[in-house]
Amino acid sequence: MLLLIPLCLALAWLFLRQESREKYVPAVLLKGLASCCFVLLGLLASPGTPLARLIVLGLVLGCAADVLLNLRWVFEKKGKLIFLVGILVFLGGHILYLAAVLPLCGNRLAIFLAGAALTALLMSRIFKRISAEKAFKIFGVVYIGAIVLLNCVAVANLLAAPSAFTGLFAAGAVFFLVSDVVLILNTFGSETKQSLRVTNVMLYYVGQLLIALSLLFAGGL
Repeated sequence: MLLLIPLCLALAWLFLRQESREKYVPAVLLKGLASCCFVLLGLLASPGTPLARLIVLGLVLGCAADVLLNLRWVFEKKGKLIFLVGILVFLGGHILYLAAVLPLCGNRLAIFLAGAALTALLMSRIFKRISAEKAFKIFGVVYIGAIVLLNCVAVANLLAAPSAFTGLFAAGAVFFLVSDVVLILNTFGSETKQSLRVTNVMLYYVGQLLIALSLLFAGGL
Protein backbone atom coordinates (compact mmCIF):
# COMPACT_ATOMS: atom_id res chain seq x y z
CA MET A 1 0.00 0.00 0.00
CA LEU A 2 2.75 2.47 0.92
CA LEU A 3 4.34 1.97 -2.51
CA LEU A 4 1.50 4.17 -3.79
CA ILE A 5 3.26 7.17 -2.22
CA PRO A 6 6.46 7.14 -4.34
CA LEU A 7 4.41 6.03 -7.36
CA CYS A 8 2.12 9.04 -6.96
CA LEU A 9 5.03 11.47 -6.67
CA ALA A 10 6.82 9.92 -9.65
CA LEU A 11 3.70 10.21 -11.82
CA ALA A 12 3.25 13.81 -10.67
CA TRP A 13 6.83 14.57 -11.72
CA LEU A 14 6.26 12.99 -15.13
CA PHE A 15 3.07 15.03 -15.45
CA LEU A 16 5.01 18.22 -14.82
CA ARG A 17 7.54 17.31 -17.51
CA GLN A 18 4.80 16.70 -20.08
CA GLU A 19 2.93 19.85 -19.12
CA SER A 20 6.07 21.99 -19.40
CA ARG A 21 6.48 20.66 -22.96
CA GLU A 22 2.84 21.59 -23.69
CA LYS A 23 1.91 17.96 -24.31
CA TYR A 24 -1.42 18.42 -22.60
CA VAL A 25 -3.16 15.13 -23.41
CA PRO A 26 -0.47 12.84 -21.94
CA ALA A 27 -0.06 15.37 -19.13
CA VAL A 28 -3.68 15.13 -18.04
CA LEU A 29 -3.54 11.32 -18.21
CA LEU A 30 -0.45 11.25 -16.00
CA LYS A 31 -2.03 13.70 -13.56
CA GLY A 32 -5.16 11.57 -13.36
CA LEU A 33 -3.06 8.48 -12.64
CA ALA A 34 -1.09 10.32 -9.95
CA SER A 35 -4.33 11.42 -8.29
CA CYS A 36 -5.78 7.91 -8.49
CA CYS A 37 -2.84 6.84 -6.32
CA PHE A 38 -3.91 8.97 -3.35
CA VAL A 39 -7.52 7.87 -3.82
CA LEU A 40 -6.45 4.22 -3.79
CA LEU A 41 -4.24 4.85 -0.75
CA GLY A 42 -7.22 6.35 1.06
CA LEU A 43 -9.45 3.43 0.12
CA LEU A 44 -6.92 0.87 1.33
CA ALA A 45 -6.16 2.78 4.53
CA SER A 46 -9.80 3.55 5.36
CA PRO A 47 -11.29 1.79 8.41
CA GLY A 48 -14.76 2.31 6.91
CA THR A 49 -16.05 4.69 9.59
CA PRO A 50 -18.31 7.65 8.67
CA LEU A 51 -15.36 10.03 9.13
CA ALA A 52 -13.17 7.91 6.86
CA ARG A 53 -15.84 7.62 4.19
CA LEU A 54 -16.18 11.42 4.02
CA ILE A 55 -12.43 11.82 3.64
CA VAL A 56 -12.28 9.18 0.90
CA LEU A 57 -15.08 11.00 -0.96
CA GLY A 58 -13.06 14.20 -0.57
CA LEU A 59 -10.06 12.46 -2.13
CA VAL A 60 -12.23 11.29 -5.04
CA LEU A 61 -13.43 14.85 -5.68
CA GLY A 62 -9.83 16.04 -5.52
CA CYS A 63 -8.89 13.51 -8.18
CA ALA A 64 -11.76 14.65 -10.43
CA ALA A 65 -10.82 18.30 -9.93
CA ASP A 66 -7.19 17.57 -10.84
CA VAL A 67 -8.26 16.24 -14.22
CA LEU A 68 -10.65 19.14 -14.81
CA LEU A 69 -8.05 21.80 -14.05
CA ASN A 70 -5.75 20.40 -16.72
CA LEU A 71 -8.49 19.69 -19.25
CA ARG A 72 -8.73 23.46 -19.66
CA TRP A 73 -5.54 23.26 -21.72
CA VAL A 74 -6.91 20.43 -23.86
CA PHE A 75 -10.19 22.26 -24.54
CA GLU A 76 -8.95 25.86 -24.58
CA LYS A 77 -12.18 27.40 -25.94
CA LYS A 78 -13.97 26.35 -22.76
CA GLY A 79 -10.92 26.68 -20.55
CA LYS A 80 -12.32 29.32 -18.20
CA LEU A 81 -15.53 27.35 -17.56
CA ILE A 82 -13.63 24.09 -17.03
CA PHE A 83 -11.28 25.85 -14.59
CA LEU A 84 -14.16 27.26 -12.54
CA VAL A 85 -15.91 23.87 -12.47
CA GLY A 86 -12.67 22.30 -11.30
CA ILE A 87 -12.41 24.82 -8.46
CA LEU A 88 -16.01 24.07 -7.47
CA VAL A 89 -15.26 20.34 -7.36
CA PHE A 90 -12.20 21.03 -5.21
CA LEU A 91 -14.38 23.14 -2.93
CA GLY A 92 -16.73 20.17 -2.57
CA GLY A 93 -13.77 18.05 -1.50
CA HIS A 94 -12.76 20.59 1.15
CA ILE A 95 -16.32 20.69 2.47
CA LEU A 96 -16.28 16.90 2.82
CA TYR A 97 -12.95 17.04 4.68
CA LEU A 98 -14.40 19.73 6.94
CA ALA A 99 -17.56 17.70 7.56
CA ALA A 100 -15.35 14.76 8.56
CA VAL A 101 -13.20 16.53 11.16
CA LEU A 102 -15.50 19.31 12.43
CA PRO A 103 -17.37 16.97 14.86
CA LEU A 104 -14.02 16.40 16.62
CA CYS A 105 -13.60 20.13 17.23
CA GLY A 106 -14.63 22.04 20.34
CA ASN A 107 -15.33 25.80 20.59
CA ARG A 108 -16.43 25.99 16.96
CA LEU A 109 -17.48 29.64 17.08
CA ALA A 110 -13.95 30.73 17.95
CA ILE A 111 -12.56 28.53 15.19
CA PHE A 112 -14.96 29.97 12.61
CA LEU A 113 -14.10 33.54 13.66
CA ALA A 114 -10.39 32.76 13.44
CA GLY A 115 -10.91 31.24 9.99
CA ALA A 116 -12.77 34.33 8.76
CA ALA A 117 -10.09 36.68 10.10
CA LEU A 118 -7.22 34.67 8.64
CA THR A 119 -9.00 34.41 5.27
CA ALA A 120 -9.49 38.19 5.15
CA LEU A 121 -5.83 38.77 6.02
CA LEU A 122 -4.53 36.23 3.51
CA MET A 123 -6.76 37.34 0.63
CA SER A 124 -5.94 41.02 1.19
CA ARG A 125 -2.28 40.17 0.73
CA ILE A 126 -2.92 37.94 -2.27
CA PHE A 127 -5.09 40.55 -4.05
CA LYS A 128 -2.20 43.03 -3.86
CA ARG A 129 -0.06 40.65 -5.91
CA ILE A 130 -2.47 39.31 -8.53
CA SER A 131 -4.67 40.53 -11.36
CA ALA A 132 -7.82 38.47 -12.03
CA GLU A 133 -11.40 38.84 -13.19
CA LYS A 134 -14.08 39.47 -10.57
CA ALA A 135 -15.52 35.94 -10.94
CA PHE A 136 -12.14 34.38 -10.17
CA LYS A 137 -11.67 36.67 -7.16
CA ILE A 138 -15.07 35.70 -5.74
CA PHE A 139 -14.33 32.02 -6.27
CA GLY A 140 -10.92 32.58 -4.71
CA VAL A 141 -12.31 34.10 -1.51
CA VAL A 142 -14.84 31.28 -1.03
CA TYR A 143 -12.31 28.58 -1.91
CA ILE A 144 -9.46 29.89 0.23
CA GLY A 145 -11.93 30.61 3.03
CA ALA A 146 -12.98 26.97 3.06
CA ILE A 147 -9.44 25.62 3.17
CA VAL A 148 -8.32 28.17 5.79
CA LEU A 149 -11.25 27.10 7.96
CA LEU A 150 -10.30 23.46 7.38
CA ASN A 151 -6.76 24.27 8.53
CA CYS A 152 -8.04 26.02 11.65
CA VAL A 153 -10.20 23.02 12.57
CA ALA A 154 -7.42 20.53 11.78
CA VAL A 155 -4.83 22.39 13.87
CA ALA A 156 -7.32 22.86 16.73
CA ASN A 157 -8.01 19.12 16.69
CA LEU A 158 -4.29 18.38 16.78
CA LEU A 159 -3.72 20.71 19.74
CA ALA A 160 -6.73 19.35 21.63
CA ALA A 161 -6.06 15.66 20.96
CA PRO A 162 -2.59 14.94 19.52
CA SER A 163 -2.51 11.67 17.59
CA ALA A 164 -1.15 10.18 14.39
CA PHE A 165 -4.47 10.88 12.67
CA THR A 166 -4.83 14.52 13.75
CA GLY A 167 -1.13 15.17 13.06
CA LEU A 168 -1.09 13.72 9.56
CA PHE A 169 -4.41 15.29 8.63
CA ALA A 170 -3.35 18.73 9.89
CA ALA A 171 -0.03 18.49 8.04
CA GLY A 172 -1.87 17.51 4.85
CA ALA A 173 -4.25 20.45 5.21
CA VAL A 174 -1.36 22.88 5.68
CA PHE A 175 0.48 21.53 2.61
CA PHE A 176 -2.78 21.85 0.65
CA LEU A 177 -3.24 25.50 1.69
CA VAL A 178 0.33 26.50 0.88
CA SER A 179 0.04 24.73 -2.48
CA ASP A 180 -3.12 26.66 -3.34
CA VAL A 181 -1.59 30.01 -2.39
CA VAL A 182 1.38 29.27 -4.64
CA LEU A 183 -1.02 28.23 -7.43
CA ILE A 184 -2.99 31.48 -7.19
CA LEU A 185 0.12 33.67 -7.15
CA ASN A 186 1.66 31.79 -10.06
CA THR A 187 -1.53 31.69 -12.16
CA PHE A 188 -2.75 35.25 -11.62
CA GLY A 189 0.48 37.02 -10.70
CA SER A 190 2.60 39.21 -12.95
CA GLU A 191 4.81 36.30 -14.06
CA THR A 192 4.31 32.55 -14.35
CA LYS A 193 7.32 30.51 -13.23
CA GLN A 194 7.90 26.80 -13.77
CA SER A 195 9.65 26.56 -10.41
CA LEU A 196 6.48 27.75 -8.68
CA ARG A 197 4.41 25.32 -10.73
CA VAL A 198 6.60 22.45 -9.57
CA THR A 199 6.33 23.69 -5.96
CA ASN A 200 2.55 23.98 -6.22
CA VAL A 201 2.02 20.49 -7.67
CA MET A 202 4.42 18.62 -5.41
CA LEU A 203 3.12 20.31 -2.24
CA TYR A 204 -0.41 19.46 -3.35
CA TYR A 205 0.33 15.77 -3.83
CA VAL A 206 2.20 15.53 -0.54
CA GLY A 207 -0.81 17.13 1.14
CA GLN A 208 -3.31 14.72 -0.39
CA LEU A 209 -1.09 11.73 0.39
CA LEU A 210 -0.81 12.80 4.04
CA ILE A 211 -4.59 13.16 4.30
CA ALA A 212 -5.06 9.72 2.74
CA LEU A 213 -2.38 8.21 4.99
CA SER A 214 -4.03 9.67 8.10
CA LEU A 215 -6.87 7.17 7.59
CA LEU A 216 -4.55 4.39 8.73
CA PHE A 217 -4.94 5.84 12.23
CA ALA A 218 -8.61 6.81 12.13
CA GLY A 219 -10.05 3.50 13.29
CA GLY A 220 -11.42 4.78 16.58
CA LEU A 221 -13.00 7.91 15.12
